Amino acid sequence: MNRLGAPGPITRDDIESKLREIQGGQQAGAEAARGVGRMTGVLVAAGAIGVAYLLGRRRGKKRRTIVEVRRV
Repeated sequence: MNRLGAPGPITRDDIESKLREIQGGQQAGAEAARGVGRMTGVLVAAGAIGVAYLLGRRRGKKRRTIVEVRRV
């Protein structure tokens, strides 16, 4: 079937139009995937920073020096 839907020889224009249609669908999917990928990256980075903060805070509590000041 050609672009008009009628049976007949397939022309170069028919093939090019179909390939453009397919490529356009892929471009939209790629853009959506990029957005999801960026959001995932931001969440992973924020989680890593949060874990590092909590572990550092815990280590600081374990190794904290207690200083007593006495007046004479």
